[in-house]
Amino acid sequence: MNLAEQGDAFAAFWQERHLCTLATARPDGRPPHVVPVGATLDLAAGIARVITSGTSYKARLIGPAGAPVALCQVDGRRWSTLEGLAVVRTEPEQVAEAERRYAARYKPPRVNPSRVVVEIQVTRVLGNV
Repeated sequence: MNLAEQGDAFAAFWQERHLCTLATARPDGRPPHVVPVGATLDLAAGIARVITSGTSYKARLIGPAGAPVALCQVDGRRWSTLEGLAVVRTEPEQVAEAERRYAARYKPPRVNPSRVVVEIQVTRVLGNV
């Protein structure tokens, strides 16, 4: 998906400092697991990234096979949801790239030797920005 086609307001919104929520499906059919996260968006690649610990519940729900997720960001009446297939990346270069992007949007992340990256290939965009 070419996220640059979403326009300048969309791109600017995903560069502003906002917390997001990440929703993942639970295997037992209970309501989705929804947690606050910091996220970054690579418009050119169509990929959103979330850094987390490899032992986190969200990373375990996504698992090695990947899973559909929804990433949402809200600021007053402005909102955007990105849907797509998430995978957990453990490669040091992928983790370093995600940390660099996170630091540019938020602040340098704390040291976490078990850090992984939830990488979401965006397939659908909802919202009003």
